[in-house]
Amino acid sequence: MEADLKALEDKLDQLVELTQRLRSDNLGLRQQLAQAVSDNRRLGEKVDAAKARLEALLGRLPEES
Repeated sequence: MEADLKALEDKLDQLVELTQRLRSDNLGLRQQLAQAVSDNRRLGEKVDAAKARLEALLGRLPEES
């Protein structure tokens, strides 16, 4: 009986440790995702700005005859 309780306690300790590690990993992944979303938004804005500048430049070119 004592050995069974010790085995159960060990398994519970392992479960608590795994849960804490997974929570920590999850937090890190959420932070990475937030940063990636922010970077993606910023890069999308840069692409839109470059597209607008390019369209403006193309509009200034003389038409072909």
